[in-house]
This record gives sequence, structure tokens and C-alpha cells, in this order.
Amino acid sequence: MTYVSGFVVPVPDDKRDAYVASAEVGWDLFREYGALQQMESWGDNVPEGKQTDFRRSVALRDGESVVLGWILWPDRETADRCEAAMRSDPRFRDLAMPFDGSRMIFGGFATVFEASSEATV
Repeated sequence: MTYVSGFVVPVPDDKRDAYVASAEVGWDLFREYGALQQMESWGDNVPEGKQTDFRRSVALRDGESVVLGWILWPDRETADRCEAAMRSDPRFRDLAMPFDGSRMIFGGFATVFEASSEATV
């Protein structure tokens, strides 16, 4: 089954275009390293929770939005190879990050169920 690298990050609202441009450049690199799909989603309905929520997970500040993203890989080995390359390939170091990376949360996830429809992008 596929493997997912997922993350949540706070992005300043005035950096939205820069973030999208960075994601587009990033996709070229991730695809080169074997990624199957990349999804970047700008928070549109991110309510405050009673115990925890997306906002608190990234210490969201005024003028920022929560972005949820993930990269779909054919397997963990491919994701791990790309993660290792992120430390050595200078193109990753040069990739613009228009957000506070110290407040980013991320992880790798083994797929336990997968389904799609023909309408899936």
C-alpha cells in the first residue's frame, strides 16, 4: 500500500501566493524522487476545538492560516529516500519556505485503508 508524508503548517495570509509557488517547485522535486501525488490545502473551515485543534497545533497567529498538506508515495522506502535527499540535494535547501518551519508538524503514515473514485484528481 501507499505511504503518506503529512504536515500541518501556519502560513501568513499575505504569503499565500509565495507558498503555492514554493509547493509547485517542490512538486517537481518530490515527483523526481518518486512521489505519486502532492496536495496542499489552505484552511477554509478550521474551528477552535475544546481540547486541541489545528490552530493550536501550530500556534496560529493573527494574519495566518493553517495549511494541511501531504505527499503520497508508492511505499515508505521511496519516501525515506526522498527524505534523505532533502538533506543532501541543494535544490531542497534552496526551496523557499514562506512560513515559520519551527511551528510545522509532520510525520509519515502507513496506509491502512485506501479507496478512490473516478472523480478523484
